Amino acid sequence: MKVLFANKFFFRNGGSEVVMFDEMELMRRRNVDVVEFSMNDDRNIPSRFQSYFVSRKSYRASSRREKLRSALSFIHSSEAVSQITRLIRDEKPDILHCHNIYHQLTPSIVTAAAEMGVPVVLTLHDYKPVCPVYTQLSNGQVCTRCGDGAFETILARRCADGSLGRSALLWAEARYHALLGSYHRVGKFIAPSKFMYEAIVRRFGADKVVHIPNGIDASRIDTSVGDDGYALYFGRLSPEKGVEDLLKAHATAQGAWRLVIAGTGPLFDELRRKYPAAEFRGHLMGIDLERTIREAGVIVVPSVWHENSPLSILEAMAHGKPIVASRIGGIPELVRDGTTGLLFDPGDVVQLSEKVRTLLVDRSRREVFGRNARKTVENEYSLEEHGATLLSLYEDLIASVGLHRKVGS
Repeated sequence: MKVLFANKFFFRNGGSEVVMFDEMELMRRRNVDVVEFSMNDDRNIPSRFQSYFVSRKSYRASSRREKLRSALSFIHSSEAVSQITRLIRDEKPDILHCHNIYHQLTPSIVTAAAEMGVPVVLTLHDYKPVCPVYTQLSNGQVCTRCGDGAFETILARRCADGSLGRSALLWAEARYHALLGSYHRVGKFIAPSKFMYEAIVRRFGADKVVHIPNGIDASRIDTSVGDDGYALYFGRLSPEKGVEDLLKAHATAQGAWRLVIAGTGPLFDELRRKYPAAEFRGHLMGIDLERTIREAGVIVVPSVWHENSPLSILEAMAHGKPIVASRIGGIPELVRDGTTGLLFDPGDVVQLSEKVRTLLVDRSRREVFGRNARKTVENEYSLEEHGATLLSLYEDLIASVGLHRKVGS
C-alpha cells in the first residue's frame, strides 16, 4: 500500500502535525510506502518529495492587487492542484490522507485526488467543514449555527474578529467549496472525539464519519514521581484557550498556589504584563518541556471553545498528571471528573481556582488521579492501536471504491 499524506506545514507546528508525523511513522513500521505533500518552509523536516511542495504563502500582502490574488488562492490554490496532480501521476498512491490543508493547500486538492480515482481520508483537527472560522466561536461565544452547511451567519455576526471583510472571505471560501462539493468528495472523515463526530455527522451523515481517538506512545514517557506543587498550562496563548481565565483565578487566589505558563501566542505580551505574579516561561520544547510537565502538580486546560481531543491532555496523562479542565467539547471524554482530574464550567474563574487549589493541597489525591490517568492512556489511547485502526480504515476504503490497482497503471 502507498499512502499520500497532506498537511500545509511539514514541521511540528502544532497538534495536527504531531498526529500526522506519528501516523507516517506507524505506517512505515507496517511496511506501507509513505508519500508527502505540503508547503515549502525553512522549518520543514527534509522530504524527498519537496520538489512537489507548493510555494510558501503568508497572506500578508500589501498592495490591493496582491491582496486580491492572495484572497483567491486562499479559497482555491491552482498551484496546489497542479502539484498534487503531478505527484499522484508520478507516485500512484492508493489513498490520500489529509490533515490541516486549509488556505495554503485548500480543499481543492481533495477534488483533484478524487477525480483521479484516489479515495480521500480527512482527519478533523478543528471544525472547518462546519464552521468557516474553525472554532465554533462567534464574538467570543460558542456558536454552532453553521453546522448544517448554512454559512450566512458568519456575515450577519461578523464572526472573524468582528471584521466584515475577513468574514466575507471565509464565507466565500465555505460557499465555494460547498458549491463544488469539495468536502463531499471525502471518503471518510476521522473524528478524534465523539463530540467532533456528532458535529460533523450533522452535515455529512454517519456513513461518512468514523470516530478514531488520537493515540500516544506512553512507553516513551516515564511516569512522574513526586512534583514541585505548581499548576501548569502549556500550549498556545490565544483567546479560545481561556488562559486569561486561569490567570484571573491565580490572581484572585493571592499567592495561595503557584502558576507556570509555558507557551507563546498572540496574547503573550499582554498577559505577561497584566499578570506579573505568574511565571511565563515562553515556548518550551524537548527536555525543557518534559521537565516542566514532570515537576508540575496539576495540568490546567481552561479552554472556552469546543476542544476536539487535545494532545496536551494525553501527554499530561501519560506523565501521570492529574488535570483540571473545562467541561466543554471533547475534553470530558479524556478527563474523567473525580477519577483522572476535575472539571469546571468554562469561564467560571471561582470554580477554576477552587479546583486547582483542591488538588494542590492534597498530594495523595493527585497521585491517585495521576495513576488513573496513566492507566487510561495505556488502555484506551494506544498509539499502536490507533495505527492498526487507521490501516484497517485505509483497506476498507480502498476496497469499497474498487481500487485494486494503482492509479494510472
